[in-house]
Amino acid sequence: MALKVYRPTSPGRRGMTGATFEEITKDRPEKSLLLPLKKQAGRNAQGRITVRHRGGGAKRSIRIIDFKRDKVGVPGRVAAIEYDPNRSARIALIYYVDGEKRYILAPLGLNVGDMVKSGDDAEVKPGNALPLKFIPSGTLVHNIELEKGRGGKLVRGAGMAAQLMAREGDYALVRLPSGETRRFLSDCLATVGQVGNLDHQGIKLGKAGRKRWLGIRPTVRGSAMTPRDHPHGGGEGRTPIGMPGPKTPWGKPALGYRTRRHKASDRMIVKRRGSK
Repeated sequence: MALKVYRPTSPGRRGMTGATFEEITKDRPEKSLLLPLKKQAGRNAQGRITVRHRGGGAKRSIRIIDFKRDKVGVPGRVAAIEYDPNRSARIALIYYVDGEKRYILAPLGLNVGDMVKSGDDAEVKPGNALPLKFIPSGTLVHNIELEKGRGGKLVRGAGMAAQLMAREGDYALVRLPSGETRRFLSDCLATVGQVGNLDHQGIKLGKAGRKRWLGIRPTVRGSAMTPRDHPHGGGEGRTPIGMPGPKTPWGKPALGYRTRRHKASDRMIVKRRGSK
């Protein structure tokens, strides 16, 4: 994929870039794999905002993605590479030999007409899903299961890839894109290859309206609020924070404060992200 640079016909267009979509081979999604998406605007079941700055945006439909890759031993042919508005990666439409159709994440190098397969005997090539114990060390993988049979949870964004480092008994050591090294059960499935759409990180939206199309609403600075609305608010004119370190709207430290609670899965972490 490449990026196109728009002509500066307006201040918003200056510096704006976008995807060329040259890898997309099908305009309309597969109707049998669509679900309606009801907008929540960041609200939970009680109607309270739990994720701020969400709302509006273009209407979307959910594409049902096969993260489990449980069509073991059944080969499938890549029929199309499609755009998915709900994720940064592209998706591939697979026609299996038994007549079933499914979407999977499209890895780098997967083209229309290629064959994909899932299972212990699958070949180690982009798009195939295998247990970690059958994947050679050093291989790039994505869509990794945290628990066997629960479907891929990690490394699913555009351009992402984890690397299988080694195996220790029943576990495999995998280095994640964040830099964290983690143990996974060797029976967990992972898909070979790097997620496609590598240039996604280089897109410059260019104008505020394009952000609104994505369903992201404006963010107001805390220093522009009143003291009752934010710890940074108040004062005559532009004033410093006036406290040790920046705070969230609820008074918690905003930088470097550990918010991760102790989880049973923490014991699987060999090296934390960002550690020297």
